[in-house]
Amino acid sequence: MLLENRIAVITGGAGINGLGFATARMMASHGARVAILDLPHAEPTVAATRLGEGHLGLVADVTDKSACEAAIGAVLEVYGTVDILVNNAGITQPIKTLEIGGSDYERVLDVSLRGSLYMSQAVLPTMRARRSGSIICISSVSAQRGGGIFGGPHYSAAKAGVLGLARAMAREFGPEGIRVNCITPGLIETDITQGKLTPRHKAEIAEGVPLARLGRADDVAGACVFLASDLSAYCTGITLDVNGGMLIH
Repeated sequence: MLLENRIAVITGGAGINGLGFATARMMASHGARVAILDLPHAEPTVAATRLGEGHLGLVADVTDKSACEAAIGAVLEVYGTVDILVNNAGITQPIKTLEIGGSDYERVLDVSLRGSLYMSQAVLPTMRARRSGSIICISSVSAQRGGGIFGGPHYSAAKAGVLGLARAMAREFGPEGIRVNCITPGLIETDITQGKLTPRHKAEIAEGVPLARLGRADDVAGACVFLASDLSAYCTGITLDVNGGMLIH
């Protein structure tokens, strides 16, 4: 198994139709023990039980540094280490530039960007001590192309910030055996898209994608497994596009 006996932490991982849970499920199928972190209403403990025995669900707000540290402390208490972190938590807001207020900006950037920093800070001491680890940050094609269907300019800014943060961490911690990489999903069918796109709209979007379909959560999960495993042992600081060719650059 690609991830046998490895410990993975996935933020924003409780949504059953989301990228995080798909990643948790696929990592578990490859032998990892998974800790799912999410907000209380998402019920991360319930999500963890869906993976089977040996997995953990924890309530954590990634915008709260002390909550991130406490969550990783709980993971270490149960498993003793952290091998993989997937910074997946994020929110979007479909509003335009002149409509963005200060609270909108702060909320979107706090979850995607501040959350990625705080969670990385929480796991890095353990990874540094072992001189090993893989951090995977979920960005978005919106960061590359400027805007998207569901995210406003502040979402693009947050996800572009994630790219810069990940590259800087890759450069800083590479000499200590820690790899940091990004994934930029295109339009993936998840809870965010459900009920917001008509079949006709989906078909129109798919016509503009070279692979002629929208993405599936497992498409992103497979990329996460690759970046978490030794198959990508010589990859750090990369941005892995998972968009079906929607953006070729």
